[in-house]
Amino acid sequence: MSKNINNKLTKLIKYYSLINHNLIFSRNSINRYNKKDPIIQKDKTLNLQKLRDKISEIKNCKLKENASNLVFSDGNPNSKVMIIGEGPGANEDKEGFPFVGRAGQLLDKMLHAINLNRKNVYITNVVNYRPPENRKPTEKEVERYLPYLKKHIEIIKPKIILLLGSTAMNAILKNADVISKMRGKWHEIEINNLKIYSIISFHPAYLLRQPDQKKFSWIDLKMIREKLKKF
Repeated sequence: MSKNINNKLTKLIKYYSLINHNLIFSRNSINRYNKKDPIIQKDKTLNLQKLRDKISEIKNCKLKENASNLVFSDGNPNSKVMIIGEGPGANEDKEGFPFVGRAGQLLDKMLHAINLNRKNVYITNVVNYRPPENRKPTEKEVERYLPYLKKHIEIIKPKIILLLGSTAMNAILKNADVISKMRGKWHEIEINNLKIYSIISFHPAYLLRQPDQKKFSWIDLKMIREKLKKF
């Protein structure tokens, strides 16, 4: 009797060694949705690098000629939230990343207020080179960089785009209205066949000059927080 039990036990051990016994005895469910497809992520990284290279190859651009660095992006390319500002300032031009000066520090605090940070948002600008003396990009400059920005959006595929300032608003929405009339509401936009929710808010640089307007930006941020719960 004991011999028969030992034989059965031996056979069972051999059987379970041939299959994934961890799956059989594990109490945890198999998560088939949590892991990103490595091929998709690799393609995204490759496409972002190609886009960056194309921007770096732009010819006869006054912005590029006067800038020190190409300022491409910062944050998580897999984020559901994409933030678009105006253009690099002196600090951004020096370090090569968007929103790293005083306005960037304020943006970080704003994101923190709704439990976001640079690890779960993606940040870029309308133009990728610093306008001289921190001036606004001209309409011609915005139009030149717009195809690259749209391609950038197409690659990231965000669920939400936060447009900071009038330059970003005008570039994406083609709307010359003032921000005070456009902010505080959702705009459903289509970029390169992608339908995306967009919201407009004041640029952090403006909020540094007009801190009394922060209360309106807080409303916009809370709208983003609530919208994210649906995705």
